[in-house]
Amino acid sequence: MITLEFLITSLIVVLIPGTGVIFTVSTALLQGRKASVLASLGCTAGIVPHLLATIFGLAAVMHTSALAFEVLRYAGVAYLFYIAWATWRDKGAFAVDGEAAQRSGQAIALKAFLLNILNPKLTIFFLAFLPQFVSPQATAPMAQLLLLAGVFMAMTLAVFVVYGLLAHQFRQVVMGSARVQAWMRRGFAAAFAGLGAQLALQNR
Repeated sequence: MITLEFLITSLIVVLIPGTGVIFTVSTALLQGRKASVLASLGCTAGIVPHLLATIFGLAAVMHTSALAFEVLRYAGVAYLFYIAWATWRDKGAFAVDGEAAQRSGQAIALKAFLLNILNPKLTIFFLAFLPQFVSPQATAPMAQLLLLAGVFMAMTLAVFVVYGLLAHQFRQVVMGSARVQAWMRRGFAAAFAGLGAQLALQNR
């Protein structure tokens, strides 16, 4: 059963800026509205493996296996640093090129997907989060868990799209100033590097 408590808690969790939000906003500013929607879809799709891991009990393996957790964690760290480096050096990211944006659509979605799938904290988070809202009297707890997961993903997609659209409105200001472009690029690069450092230093 979907409760008001679940909806409010989920909304708060989704609204908190993290890797996915930063990537979606940066994509909206750098490449426009369509690209931000693709980023939102990729980030949402990246949640699916973590939800499946939670539902089918793989999260317990992640929690008890230090090696599995650390391998995925450092893969995520490496990828975040790669994104930071690529953002820092890509001085042509603000160029308006519809054909290039269309060609890179799959790449944007894939990059967003990898950002979320390589974050082992999501699996542990869902293991602790979703079961709290499954009714003890539920006759089909698995179905209820899948329903909760579906609602959470829908909220994630909606909020990320809104973040992207709001960022797109600011894009015209960015496009009009080379100095703003440079600072935005460096700022997003630093944000991704900071998230990578945070993930590297976090304890389980």
